[in-house]
Amino acid sequence: MFRGYLNNEERYRKCFAGAGNEWYLTGDLARRDADGYYWFVGRADDVIKSAGHLIGPFEVESVLMEHPAVAEAGVIGKPDEMVGEVVKAFVSLKQGFQPDEALRMQILAHARKRLGAAVAPKEIAFLAVLPRTRSGKIMRRLLKARELGLPEGDISTLEAGA
Repeated sequence: MFRGYLNNEERYRKCFAGAGNEWYLTGDLARRDADGYYWFVGRADDVIKSAGHLIGPFEVESVLMEHPAVAEAGVIGKPDEMVGEVVKAFVSLKQGFQPDEALRMQILAHARKRLGAAVAPKEIAFLAVLPRTRSGKIMRRLLKARELGLPEGDISTLEAGA
């Protein structure tokens, strides 16, 4: 067990709960279905809260990647006054596919059919390359910062060319 976050004692203390702080809170969220099975939703700091729904980006990304044109996808929550956040997807396409409005609508329709209108992305942006860490993980944090015009923060792990 680690002993703290560097220069952030308050964050470390918030990771524990219970009368004697015996519970360590990992930040992972799960849901339990009617049959008693547990399903990973996502990281608490990554979950999108939209109109009362908790949406895991991984779930949306997985469905988007089922579409034959989609090579990879990254999903963020974009602030919205009415519903809290809306789901925005960033998609890179496989060779042979061109980004246009017709393809955007096809991908949106696919996502709505598989996920339902409440969970499916409201917006899709096409990018040639999604920002990734050197280990290959899509940097949702960076997608969100760029979308909202916020500071990008530490990008020392960013893969070259992203």
